[in-house]
Amino acid sequence: MKLIAGISIAIFLVSCTGKSTDKKAELEQLKKDLTELNTKISALETELGTQTTDVNSKNVSVLTIAETEFKNHIEVQGRVDAEENVQVNSEVNGMVTAVFAQVGQQVNKGQVLAQIDDQILQKNIAEQQNLLDLDNALYQRQKNLWEQKIGTEVQYLNAKTRKEVAERRLATLQSQILMYKIKSPIAGTVDAMDLRVGQSVAPNASAIRVVNAHKLKAKTSVAETYAGRIHQGDPVIIILPDVPDTIKTNLSFASRTIDPLSRSFSIEAKLPSNRKYHPNMLAILQIVDYENLKAMIVPINAIQKAERTDYVFVADHNKAKRIDIKTGKVSENKVEVLSGLKVGDQVIIAGMQNLNEGDQVHIE
Repeated sequence: MKLIAGISIAIFLVSCTGKSTDKKAELEQLKKDLTELNTKISALETELGTQTTDVNSKNVSVLTIAETEFKNHIEVQGRVDAEENVQVNSEVNGMVTAVFAQVGQQVNKGQVLAQIDDQILQKNIAEQQNLLDLDNALYQRQKNLWEQKIGTEVQYLNAKTRKEVAERRLATLQSQILMYKIKSPIAGTVDAMDLRVGQSVAPNASAIRVVNAHKLKAKTSVAETYAGRIHQGDPVIIILPDVPDTIKTNLSFASRTIDPLSRSFSIEAKLPSNRKYHPNMLAILQIVDYENLKAMIVPINAIQKAERTDYVFVADHNKAKRIDIKTGKVSENKVEVLSGLKVGDQVIIAGMQNLNEGDQVHIE
């Protein structure tokens, strides 16, 4: 009986072993068949120009990473100003007797814009000229006598001194009368004219403004926080929204002095000549304070936040793969990626909602 039971058990074990081997072989064969089927399906889809998407995959858009130029800007609001924008005032007290220019008129450097009453000074000059003529005649006569050894040396020197004193007095009066003419110190356009005939004026009182509109600049003040990052010669983009126009140039001036009240410093950039540009026009200055010519950048909305790091999803063999990254500067909704990505990575920039590591993705 024991022998019969042993033989039965042996037969049962052999039977089970055979069935297990058959199933493994069957599974391997099915896997092989599935691989061949997928290959054929893929080839047919490529031939027909169609792509069947796994019903469980998620549609995404990607950005292929490449090295590109990245610039970071500091944006501040300023205004347009003239490099030559001067107030022209009277140098003396008096009454305006004539106005020779009007608003909008082009004037030259040294051109007379208005005349202050100088009648009294004109009379003084005429009287002094008569005295000079007399002293000069007496001097010439005394000189002739002295050359003929007639008269004394003292008489000759007195006559010469009187003539020279009269010449200096006349020269002083003639220089003073020039102060009664209000002249333009620059070539430009009369932007304001506050003088009228018969009006009384005084030194340093606002009277006339002349602007050289061909030499304009954009200027503003920047918080002292950026004092170490902004320098003369830095690239700057100037936006004039009222024209509209955009100019790429460089800073022509960056003050090294901090204003103690506003805690800011001044910067300026020269503008090209353009009839559309006007002083006091709004100007937006974007100063480039950082530049990387071989940066890897991604849109800011592609970056996900974790407790201790930032990360993005990339499409890797039709699956979502999480990659932790280290970010740098941010400018115009673009972020500089310092580490974590490499050229050629396909960063998912749309369709990240409810996306998890390992999810099937379909690139649209």
